[in-house]
Amino acid sequence: MPDSLIECVPNFSEGRDPEIVEAIVAAMAVDGVSLLDFSRDSDHNRSVVTIVGPPAAVVESAVCGAGRAAELIDLSTQRGVHPRIGAADVIPFVPVRDMSLEQCALFARQAGAEIWKRHQIPVYFYEAAAARPDRALLENVRQGQFEGLREAVKREVARRPDLGGPDLHLTAGASAVGARRFLIAWNLYLNTSDVAVARTIAREIRASSGGLGGVKAIGVLAHGEAQISMNITDFRQTPLSQVYEAVRQKAARHGVAISRGELIGLVPAAAAEREDEWLRHFHEFDPEEKILERKLNHPLAWPVLSGPASRLK
Repeated sequence: MPDSLIECVPNFSEGRDPEIVEAIVAAMAVDGVSLLDFSRDSDHNRSVVTIVGPPAAVVESAVCGAGRAAELIDLSTQRGVHPRIGAADVIPFVPVRDMSLEQCALFARQAGAEIWKRHQIPVYFYEAAAARPDRALLENVRQGQFEGLREAVKREVARRPDLGGPDLHLTAGASAVGARRFLIAWNLYLNTSDVAVARTIAREIRASSGGLGGVKAIGVLAHGEAQISMNITDFRQTPLSQVYEAVRQKAARHGVAISRGELIGLVPAAAAEREDEWLRHFHEFDPEEKILERKLNHPLAWPVLSGPASRLK
């Protein structure tokens, strides 16, 4: 494997049709790029893909995925509980080995330029690749979601894309392209269907409300259960064990408990201690499949389309 490696974790706004998801992932097959993970969630109506490889190849893979998503996903009819502004909603680049965050930001800028040039999808740059301070936080970029942003760009110059536009793509919206450190996407389910409880706990633990540093959280109803959907942006500042304990205590005050956990994508080895209580809420936690450093040694095979999937436009 090459010395310099970056990771890219594109999030696509489709999680219900497996054929569409596989067609998007298949379009990302580029020489030198390893597919480490991909998953889809029907309630969030979202898919998350993890790829790793040399920077130029990973950029090309991400651009191809964004183009295929634009062909197959229509945001004017797409619905789900997860916020989104684009078919290829977010495309973050992450340093893995012999690569700095600043270098990843440059590759994010290259990817954004190609997405606009080839596919006419407007681009917003966020986090380390942000072109403006007010766009460093993804939630600021995604304010109003596709429907709200589509109208906002018509009347507010400050909401217009960094590249392309000023209007969003009619069906593919816009893509937020950025560079960041490792992020852990983690869902905790409660043994209740009362989504108000999940929303209250999410509000109390997220950093923006004065909660835990490096924690973003929303409460949603997923699979008939109240779910706290979280992004842990700095697991060293706030370990997952600390997040778990905070949720457990707050849930107990509402007379409910954590029933199970769900990792979306991979987790760095430094974040996964085998004796941590948060890990016990997974039915199975296979380190070979869920820990990034181990998964590098045995990536997935790229999907080979057949049957109805091969006939997608």
